[in-house]
This record gives sequence, structure tokens and C-alpha cells, in this order.
Amino acid sequence: MKPTVAFRLTVTKAALAGLVILLLSSCSFSLLNIPDLLPPTPTLAYPIPPTATPQPMAEVAFNVSLPAPLLPGESLVLSVLDEVTGLAWNPTNYIMQGVDALHYTVTIPFAMYSVVKYRYIRQTGIPVLEDDPLDRPIRYRMVYVSGGGTETDAVASWVDSPFSGQTGRVSGTVTDPAGAPLTNILVVIGGEPTLTDSTGTFILDSILPGSQNMVAYALDGTCATFQQGVVVVAAKRTPVTITMAAAPLVNVVFTVGVPSNTVRSAPIRLAGGLLQLGNTFADLNGGLSTVAARMPTLSPLADGRYTISLMLPAGADVRYKYTLGDGFWNAEHVSGGGFVTRQLVVPQSQAPVMVADMVSTWQAGPSSPITFEATVPSSTPVTDIISLQFNPYGWTEPIPMWPLGNNGWVYTLYSPLNMLGSFEYRYCRNDQCGAADDVETSANHAGRPISTSLTTQDLQDTISGWTWMQAPPSAPVVGVTVQARTNFWAGVEFQAGYDPTWQAWMPVALQNVQGGLNANWVVLTPTWTYSRIVPPVFSPVPGSDPLWADTADTVSRARAGGLNVALFPSALFPVSYDQWWNSASRDADWWNIWFERYQAFAVYHADLAQKTGAQALILGGDWAAPALPGGTLPKGGGSGVPADADARWAAVIAAARQHYKGPLFWALPYNGTLLTAPSFLNTLDGIYLLWNAPLSSSSTPIVADMQTRAGQLLDADLQPLSASLQKPIIIAAAYPSVTGTASACLPDGQGGCLPWTALNQPVADNALLTLNLSAQSDVILALLGAVNARPWVGGFVSRGYYPPAILMDKSASLHGKPAADILWYWYPRMLGITH
Repeated sequence: MKPTVAFRLTVTKAALAGLVILLLSSCSFSLLNIPDLLPPTPTLAYPIPPTATPQPMAEVAFNVSLPAPLLPGESLVLSVLDEVTGLAWNPTNYIMQGVDALHYTVTIPFAMYSVVKYRYIRQTGIPVLEDDPLDRPIRYRMVYVSGGGTETDAVASWVDSPFSGQTGRVSGTVTDPAGAPLTNILVVIGGEPTLTDSTGTFILDSILPGSQNMVAYALDGTCATFQQGVVVVAAKRTPVTITMAAAPLVNVVFTVGVPSNTVRSAPIRLAGGLLQLGNTFADLNGGLSTVAARMPTLSPLADGRYTISLMLPAGADVRYKYTLGDGFWNAEHVSGGGFVTRQLVVPQSQAPVMVADMVSTWQAGPSSPITFEATVPSSTPVTDIISLQFNPYGWTEPIPMWPLGNNGWVYTLYSPLNMLGSFEYRYCRNDQCGAADDVETSANHAGRPISTSLTTQDLQDTISGWTWMQAPPSAPVVGVTVQARTNFWAGVEFQAGYDPTWQAWMPVALQNVQGGLNANWVVLTPTWTYSRIVPPVFSPVPGSDPLWADTADTVSRARAGGLNVALFPSALFPVSYDQWWNSASRDADWWNIWFERYQAFAVYHADLAQKTGAQALILGGDWAAPALPGGTLPKGGGSGVPADADARWAAVIAAARQHYKGPLFWALPYNGTLLTAPSFLNTLDGIYLLWNAPLSSSSTPIVADMQTRAGQLLDADLQPLSASLQKPIIIAAAYPSVTGTASACLPDGQGGCLPWTALNQPVADNALLTLNLSAQSDVILALLGAVNARPWVGGFVSRGYYPPAILMDKSASLHGKPAADILWYWYPRMLGITH
């Protein structure tokens, strides 16, 4: 039996689950000063806006069948969800009426053209959520209200009982009326969600047989929502075709009056259910889905109001609210303390649509606001924003604080204090709580305690230091004659892990790569997630993987800054990739699906590279090695890859070539022993060599000795490969900042080695390893010295760069570390820019 899961907000970040408005734009407001806080600066008087014309309503009857009768004392609830506030926080629940023991109904009115997100709950002593046929909690079902009608659903199981029964598969394509594929469309069938790939294709396994409602929804609202019934047959595939028309954009001007105690220089944001309004469509920390740093910021008017003009798609159902934080913290409330979530169905209009709103209050309940003032160390990077994170029932998403100047930051928390008693808080840099924390609350330490009060509280904290921000040692960067060369990659590869909070910090990271490191290439590492082993389900998952718009935005910014861009897509696994491969059935059907999904993955990123103008695409990597011809499992033994693997890979490469016309590289792992190169390497344009070879077994190696060893490996293994292929080889190296890193083995405490990615942030500190920034610098210096003497090497790339924050941690990232100074010196000389 599965444990009962209480609908009580013990919610952490789930593994399953576009223009970005930079957080730094909030700094355009004048800096706060202490008199702004107590007493508050009154705003000018302005009239209450007229009540908007109400949207016509339509009634929807929901009929649902259950897998088993309810027990005595239980009831069934249809829960309409609020994704702007947080799915777990502000539902509207409707008690359903029994038709018989297994069938229930309720009729609910909604505004016309609403997109309703809902799920079913079995109400016992504690609420029990519905599950899908894979025993995963339903995030939400969707229905599009285009008129009155009936919605028929079936609950597969509850989270406290396993599913038993058959399922079917639905797959299809989503295109525009001209037949062009639509990417990143959310398709939901029976509570099962997925996103379309770059060919408009989607696949949903494990759908309950019978009639199901299918909704296709554009995350940014730019296509009209599509809805249609689909009949699913057990153990069969149901093909569907969906056509969605583009929606014209309408200039919508939001103007809002705010309470008189609003800090005038505090940024007021517009939180909403669309991608461009901060919704990530993911299960983030604490049951939230919005990120403050991704929300647009309003501008102040002379009369005390705030305004913003946005181009929004006609017909879009825009759920929104005004906030001094995110959709949950410091958002607007009604005078009685309830959450406010507004709705606008954007009308067709040639003229600007004017929306006039009034925030009743930022507060909820009788508790008085709490002001947090923090003084940070003078060594805090000037590009950093200080964030505040709260722990009411589990850590929620961080909130950016307001700058005071002179190393001071402030934030006043108004709501929802009515839901809190005692709770915790902590400070971090750039929203990276759990990685870039205040030293007093880092690692496994609890946050700082605080309780609500009827009297105003003003907390004044001094942050003595930041985790992983100790003063670095100097790095040796001079006294070397560097050979200039042409067409050389002097690059940095970003860490292959992602969080939606990263996007706001990408511009600063790219500026550092280009200006601080003098690099000419950045290698981006977008991912897809394996959410199931048998059959292998492989697709982008919001919150874990960057969405198409996120990566496209990063590529655009990098190219605008003068950087060449390579896309190196990879996979995320729910367990280590060696465990994943060992657990896979790897029979004929399994391999067919694996190659089908990998080809879709390759084509998706080929299209992304082509449409964004990326200068290279890199396929392969160690995680895909078991699928190569003659493949072996990570822990040894044959993988059982099909005999025609060569032909299958040739088909993958041909498909990628069809969609991307630029250079195509193959990522070949190298740990000091060169694997047998697959024959299809001859059809590619270069090798991206994933170098993690041992250079010394000493804990205090000498740079010259490591350089000699690196040269021996290059000469013995890689120069012959380069000569035989007549293609460039790019050395992409990863060495963490720990003692013994030159051995290329991070001890796991059990006689084995951890992968270098085990130290990627965010991660708990590994006490078995000793931080040693100089050890990383020495290895980088040795490798560059070896490359310098070998003109046939086509480039050098440092892997594992952590974009959102400088950290002097144990990872392979050199963001802000002494090793970065080495690249700063070497790269422009290798490129012939500096002599």
C-alpha cells in the first residue's frame, strides 16, 4: 500500500513536473531609504476604477467515475486550482454528489473562454489526491470552457492505493493551419501532461481506456486553445491530429492603484498564469509554480499608481495578480485576508485595452508586517541580488530583496502572515538558496526563526559571510609564450542542470564568459528528462529542463554579446545513469522506443540550433554510450544494443543534418583510455572530447609533470584519431576544485569513484573531499600548456560552469575561481587578440 499523502503542503520540488524580464530591471527604481519604511510614504489620492464588464458565464457538468466506492464518512471533492498562487495553496473545492457508488457529479459556472485546471480529491480525515495509472499524483486536468457542456472523467487510483488495470497510448502532432509544427505546446489528456517537440509531436503513454478530454494549450497563450474528445483503446495506440491557429497580439495596459503603505521604491510585479508572467508550469519549492525574477515589473506614475503595457494574445485566459513578491508571498489580498487572483480574457481589439485595478491590501490577517534588513559583506559581488527564502511548511521559492545601497538590503513581508505562526527564513545570493547561502543557515542548518506578531517587527541581520565565498588564492597566469591559432574554440560549457531561477542570471553569466574569461564560445547544455524506464519516456519536463523559449533566449543573448554558441543537449535521470541503464529491460521493443525518442531529442535540438542561429550542435555523451555499436553498460557487461545500431545512429545523424545545416560534433568520453570510435564519426564535422583523464596520482602534483602526462595522452590517443578523421578535436575538460582532482577519481568512500558531476550545485557538501582551488588551477594550467604545444588541437573548453552565482566550491565550475584567471590570460592569446 502506498502511504497516504496529506494535501497539507509538505511540498518539495518535484522531479516530474518567451521573454524573461530581468530581475535587475527592478534596480531602475530609486534605492530605498529607511524613512520609506516607517512610517510609510502615503500615495496620492486617485479614484477607484470602474467595475469591468463581467465575462458571460457557462455551466460545466463534471461527471466522474471512481475505481472503488468511497468508504463511510468519505466525500468526493472537485478542486479547481490556482496556478498563480500555487496549486497547493488556493484551491476552490466543490463537494460532488453521488449518482451511485462509483459515479459522482457537480455543475460549476465559469467565465466563458476560461481554461480551468482541476483535480479530484477524496476527502477523509485528510485529503487524498488522485493518481495516474503510473501511481504519480495528478498535477491537474484541464477543460476549456467554450460554452456549457459536460466533462466526463475517470479516476485511475488514489495516492494511498495502487492502480490496477489496462492503459492505452495517445500520440499525434500539433500544427498550425498551414501544417507547420508547433513546439512547446502543453497537451493534457486525462490529467496526463506532455509538451510537443520541434516537429509538433507528442506521446502520452498510460492513458485510461475510454473517452477522454484532450486539451492543447500554448504556455504563452499565442495559439488559441484546442479541445476535443479522444477515445482511448486499451493496449492500443490512438493517433490524433491537432490544429491550433495563432492568436493576434493585443496591447493591454494594466494600471493599478496600491495601498498607501506601499513602499514607493519597491518593485511591483505582475504575476500571472502565462509563461511571460512568471509561470513555469512546474512544481517548484513549497507547491509554487511562479518565480518572481521572471515576472514583468510595473513602472510608477506621478499620481502614485503603477502601470505596464504588454502585448498579450487575443482570447488568452490571463489569470493574474499584483505582488511585491511572487504569486504567494506579498501578493495582493482582499480585506478579509483571502488571496486575490484576477481573470482577464483578452478581447480582440485594434486599440489598446485598458485594465484599471485597485489593490485592496498587501496584508492578510491581523499580524503586522515584518521588515527584514540585512547588511552583507563588502566582498559580495556587485552584480548580485540578495534573496530571502521562507520556510512555513517547507522552503518555498526565494524572493529578491530591495537594495538600500552601502551593502544594505531590505524586504517587508506583509502576507500571508495569517497562515503562519512560527516559521524560518534565510538569505542567499541570486535566488540560489541551497547553494549560495548565508553561512549561518548553510548546509543542513535550520533557517533563522521568526514568529508573527500583532506589533510591527524590524529585524536587523548582519551576514558575516557567504557559503563558498572565501578569499581565493592567486593563480599563476604569466610568463608563458602562448601560440595563437585560427578557428580555435576558447570556451566554457554550462552545467547540465537547470532551475527556472537561473534564467534571470544568464545575461550576467554570459557577460562574464565573454568579458571576464575572454572566451569566444559558450556551450549550452539543455536537457530532456527520462521520467520512466520501461518503456523509456524521454521528453522535456518543466522545472527540470529549460523550455524552448528559455534556451532560445540564452542563445540570442550570447550571440548578441559576440559569443559563438554550441548546443550540447543531454539527459536527466531519476537515478544515476548507470542504475537507470541496469534497470532497463533492453529488449527489442525497448530499444526501438529508445532510438525513436533519442532521434526526436536530436531533431528537437537540431531545430533549436537552426532557428536560433547556434554555430554548432553536439550529440552523444557518456550517458548515451551504452546505445553505441557494441555498447557496454557503465558498470561493465554488454548493453544488448541491437546489431543494426550503426544503421540506427546513421539515421539519427541524417535526421539531425536535415534539420540543422551547421557543424555537427560528437561528444566522445575520454578517461585516459580511448573507446573504440564508432564508424559514423566519419560523417560528422568534429569531435568534442569529454576529457576527464588522470594526470597524477599525487595529492600535490607538479604542473610540469601533469603537462607532460597530458601531452603523452594527446600524442598517443588523440593525435592519431585526429589524423585519421581529418576533423578538429575540441578538448572539453572537467576537474573539480578538490585535493586529488588530478587523479580524475573522486572517492565515494566505498572504494569507487564518483562522477565529477556529483559536486554540481545545488548539493550537500561532501566531507570526504577537501576544497582545493589551486588544485583545479594547476590542472587547467597543465592542460592548456599541453594544448599550446599541439597546433592540431581545435579548442579547449572548461566544463561545468555554474551560471547563476560565483561560488568558490568543490565543483568543476570555475565561475569566479582562480582557474578563471588562467583562462582570462590564456584565451585572448590563443585567439591572437592579445600578444
